[in-house]
Amino acid sequence: MASDSVVPPNVTDNPTDDMAEWAAGSGIFLQTKTAQCMAGVAVWLALALTCQQIYQHLRWYTHPSQQRWIIRILFIVPIYGLHSWVSLLFFLKDNYYVYFFTVRDCYEAFVIYNFMSLCYDYLGGEGNIMSEIRGKPIRSSCATLTCCLVNKTYTIGFLRFCKQATLQFCLVKPVMAFVIILLQSKGEYHDGDWSPSGGYLYATIIYNISVSLALYGLFLFYSATRDMLTPYEPVLKFCTIKSIIFLSFWQGVLLAVLEKAQVINSIIDTHGTTTGAGTVSAGYQNFLICIEMLFAAIALRAAFPISVYTAETGRTVTMHSISSSLKETMNPKDIMTDAIHNFHPQYQQYTQYSSGLH
Repeated sequence: MASDSVVPPNVTDNPTDDMAEWAAGSGIFLQTKTAQCMAGVAVWLALALTCQQIYQHLRWYTHPSQQRWIIRILFIVPIYGLHSWVSLLFFLKDNYYVYFFTVRDCYEAFVIYNFMSLCYDYLGGEGNIMSEIRGKPIRSSCATLTCCLVNKTYTIGFLRFCKQATLQFCLVKPVMAFVIILLQSKGEYHDGDWSPSGGYLYATIIYNISVSLALYGLFLFYSATRDMLTPYEPVLKFCTIKSIIFLSFWQGVLLAVLEKAQVINSIIDTHGTTTGAGTVSAGYQNFLICIEMLFAAIALRAAFPISVYTAETGRTVTMHSISSSLKETMNPKDIMTDAIHNFHPQYQQYTQYSSGLH
C-alpha cells in the first residue's frame, strides 16, 4: 500500500529547479522559491498601498474620532500579510507559524471592535443612537435569531449586548493566544489534530463561538441602525471587513476538510523528519492569505477613501504631528475604558453621551 507522505527535495536557490521537481511530484509547491516570491510580491504591494493610505489619513487627520478607528482597521493588511509571509518563509521550521498565527489573529478581534466603534462615531455616539432608536420595535426575524423578540422595543440593553459581543472577542482572543502558545511549547497543540486529548479541538470550538458572537452582535447593531448608517456606505465597509476575516476562516475549514480527506498529506524531509498534514495545511493557508491581502488592500481603499477628509485645502502638517496622531491612534486605552463601561454592572442601564470632541 502506498504511503500518504511525500518526500520533498532539497530546496535549491534556483526557482526553475524547484518548480521542475514540484511538477515531477517529488515535492510541494509551498517549498519552492516561486511560491515564496509570489507571496512576497503580493504582500509588499499590499503593504505599499495600505501604508500610503494610512499616511494620507494621518496627513489629513481632520476627524480623529473617526479616523482613529479607520487607521486601526487598515493595519489588518500589513499585520495579516507580513505574519503570513514570514510564517511561509519559516515553513517546516519547528511549527514557528503557530506563534505568528496567534499574534495575527489577535488583531482580528481588534478590527471587529474598531469597526463597531467607527459605526458608533458615525452616528454621534451611544446617546445619539439611543435617542433615534429608543422605543422603536425590534425587527424580528428567524434569520437574525430575533424571532422571540416580537413586540419588543430597542433599549440601552440591546446596544449594550451588541458592544459586549464584540468586546468579548477582544478579551477571549489574547487569552486563547497565550494558551495556544503554552500548549505548543509543551507539545500538546498540533494544527489539524482533532483528538480530544489535544488542545486544537477545544481552541477551535472556543474561537468559533467567540467570533460568531462578535459578528452576530455587529450584525444586530447594523439591523437596528441600517437607515441611519446609509450615508456612510456601511454595507461595503462591513462586507470588506467580514470578507477578510471570514474568508480566512472558511479557507481554514476547507483546508481542514481536504486534510481529513487525505488530499493534503504529511511530508518527510531528506533527514527523515515528518511534518504533519496540519502544518502543510497551515502553509497553504498562509500562502493564500498573502495573495488575498493585495485584493484586501484595494478593497479597503474603496471602503475607506481619504477624499471624505480632505476638505481643508492648504492644510500643513509636520512629521511630528503625524507621529503624534499615530501614537494617539494606536493607544489601546479606549478599549479598556469601553470594556469597563459595557461590562460593569453599574453602567448596564446608563447611556453614555459623546463629549462632542473631535
